[in-house]
Amino acid sequence: MATDPQTNQTSSIDSYAEPVAYDKDGRPLYAHPPNQAPPSVVHVSRSRNPAEQPIPPEIMQRYEESRKRYPQLNLSKGEYIINAIKRHPIGLVQIWAVVFALIIAFGLVFGQLFTGAGASGLLETLGGEGSAAGVATIMGIFFILIVLGGVVVSYIYDNNKFYLTNESVIQEIQNTPFSRHEQTVSLANIEDASYRQDGILSHIFNYGTIRLSTEGDETTYRFIYVSNPKRHIAVLNNAVEAFKNGRPVDPVHED
Repeated sequence: MATDPQTNQTSSIDSYAEPVAYDKDGRPLYAHPPNQAPPSVVHVSRSRNPAEQPIPPEIMQRYEESRKRYPQLNLSKGEYIINAIKRHPIGLVQIWAVVFALIIAFGLVFGQLFTGAGASGLLETLGGEGSAAGVATIMGIFFILIVLGGVVVSYIYDNNKFYLTNESVIQEIQNTPFSRHEQTVSLANIEDASYRQDGILSHIFNYGTIRLSTEGDETTYRFIYVSNPKRHIAVLNNAVEAFKNGRPVDPVHED
């Protein structure tokens, strides 16, 4: 037997390449699997203070204009508003239609109670002389509460807003006068953007619902009562495509 280490190593490698036995079907069996090259590993160091990418002057100008116009939004450096979407006024019309309907309904109820049959007995029960002034006060309080309710609902309705930037979609959600939060979705995560119009009124007054779905967690975002939803979806899809392809998008004029 050879004692040369190099010879032994070569013999060992050669023996690994030769089958040591055969199975019942005549297939060769080897001592150990063929040698594989070790995976190459590349170590990349990350700078603790990476250099900022230069932002074109026109992008910075749009960024500064958006910050001044929408100070409540948390825009990153170089991010600017492409489109600001508000709800359609038809929602306010519906709110105040309900308010006036309630006022008329309560007015009829009070009118029947205090001007119809048995009104004198009811007034006497409430206090006799001078009770008419008290009844008027009660009616006034009811009407004020109804109007205040309409003002609060209108405030909530009007403060739900939807913004499209060159990097993300920002939705300001107002649930109550004292409950407000913000949702932000990166354009890179938007998988589908569509709109929907249901009913005759939505087609006559041209309003509808914008729907966004995201990749991964499959979250769906909706913004209702949008004026001209078809146009806004076209702008949004164009912005998503431009963002994913590295192209700039110009802001659009508000309706």
